[in-house]
Amino acid sequence: MITFFVCLSLLVAAYFFYGRYLDKVCRIDPAARVPSEKLYDGVDYMSMPRWRVFLIQLLNIAGIGPIFGAVMGACFGPVAFLWITFGGIFLGAMHDYISGVIILRHDGKSLPEVVAIYLGSGVGRVLRWFSLVLLILVGVVFLRSPAAILSDMTGMSMYLWLGVIVVYYFVATLMPIDKIIGRAYPVFGAALIIMALALAGVVIFGGYEVPEMTTLHNFRPDAAAMPIIPTLFITIACGAISGFHATQSPLMARCMGNERECRSVFYGAMISESIIALIWAAVAMAFFHGADGLNAALAAHGNDAGWAVTEISHTTLGMVGGVLAVLGVVVAPITSGDTAFRSARLIVSDMFGIDQRSVVKRLWVCVPLFAIGIVMTFIDFDVIWRYFAWSNQALSVITLWMIVAWLRRMRRGLWVALLPAVFMTFVCTSFVFVSPQFVGMGATTAAYAAGAAVTLAISILMINRIRHDNGSGFDA
Repeated sequence: MITFFVCLSLLVAAYFFYGRYLDKVCRIDPAARVPSEKLYDGVDYMSMPRWRVFLIQLLNIAGIGPIFGAVMGACFGPVAFLWITFGGIFLGAMHDYISGVIILRHDGKSLPEVVAIYLGSGVGRVLRWFSLVLLILVGVVFLRSPAAILSDMTGMSMYLWLGVIVVYYFVATLMPIDKIIGRAYPVFGAALIIMALALAGVVIFGGYEVPEMTTLHNFRPDAAAMPIIPTLFITIACGAISGFHATQSPLMARCMGNERECRSVFYGAMISESIIALIWAAVAMAFFHGADGLNAALAAHGNDAGWAVTEISHTTLGMVGGVLAVLGVVVAPITSGDTAFRSARLIVSDMFGIDQRSVVKRLWVCVPLFAIGIVMTFIDFDVIWRYFAWSNQALSVITLWMIVAWLRRMRRGLWVALLPAVFMTFVCTSFVFVSPQFVGMGATTAAYAAGAAVTLAISILMINRIRHDNGSGFDA
């Protein structure tokens, strides 16, 4: 259990030390006016207490990501601990924190609008549609999974539950942020933390054995088809780095009361999510007696991470665990799904300059989004999930390069984002060549060489573009 405690300690320490360093890099200004003060509208722009904003941000970015992703990532073995820890500290939390600061300072505009300022309007236009598709995919993924689980639990039709959840999504997306999200989501966010801490207590004091990090061996039975590089970095996203998070930051950037809150809301929420992922990865391996046992158990149940989560929760925490399991596999995805659609609404409204004070105008934006989402629920779930996972990490690549451009313009700490940007570019490009989802060359030297070549080309292109930025933005 030494590896687990070391990783946990590093994550906690990072918030106080690396997070404070990023405060200096970003030149946090407590006297600066924030969007909730400048642009208050009673719908999306309004100040809320820091603790409430933190818990909503955590729930928005987490959902089932640090639970399901960590369980599936644990199938690779203890090497998952390293990715969750160092990915969370130096990639994910940095990505969320600095992109959050940038968005805050641009009046809480949606991510594509801010990217256009630093990487060019052409990139911004592409990202508008790319992020819209990703957010609708998130909404569909987090619509289908809880509906299916509720159907199994109650015996009622999955399509009936789909209808109920869609109605809820529609109402929550339309309502001012303080009416449903601002009141209920902090409770669910706190419950997510309590569930993780309870499981950590079970592992530490319940006689379970968490595997130590003694080897980089890939424990997956299909290791040749699922190599650690780059598949692990795609499998565990929300616990390490996730582009989806940057699409959620505008929601809370519009509700913060001071720039001082950035470290706790953005960096702190991501570190908390990494801790949750670390706990679930440890619990999954400990409960099933190692990565081999976890792989065997999942294989016997259709590789269903939801089954593993429910089994672990019920067995270790009893009746309370059953309630928390329902929270983890039903409530958490629903809350992330509705904020995905809400973020999509903000992107469309920013794209076309549609004032969101009017309910009628919000309806004009929401109806087409939900119509597309409902149609997509009839597409094979596995297909949607596979492409969502890669798209999510591809979005993080674009956000990281935006951060590099912003840091260069600020003349501050360029390397904190440049190295992660190059690394994640390689992860996404090599996955294209390795994975059967795309080119399907497998874990061959040629596949990695092709990924490296494309990474080099993209890096040279981005660095050259950023170098020619004169500080006034790009026109094309």
